[in-house]
Amino acid sequence: MPAKRKFEITDAKGGAAFTVRIVTRAVNTEVVGIQDDGTLKIRLIATPAGDPAANQELVTFLAEKLEVPASSIEIVAGANGREKVIAVEGITTNDVENRLGVDAIADDDAEDD
Repeated sequence: MPAKRKFEITDAKGGAAFTVRIVTRAVNTEVVGIQDDGTLKIRLIATPAGDPAANQELVTFLAEKLEVPASSIEIVAGANGREKVIAVEGITTNDVENRLGVDAIADDDAEDD
């Protein structure tokens, strides 16, 4: 069983970094929750998760939600799989949490327990 850890967005040089788990074949592209290991779960319409179209959908979605240019977002690890590490330049961890609604998602998940 994975150890429980708090969802964590870390400050990176000039920005923030966080992990995501992609679920494909969704009706809508959306943030759906935080997994037990702290990874942000995002649904994408595109399939499969490692496909360039899915990666582009993820970057475009995050750029819109985070209010940054797509060029400020980089998939630094996991581009070919479901689990990815995302780096966003020019944004703080608080900005990421607020703009993605992480606190609201965490509160909803806690109420479900």
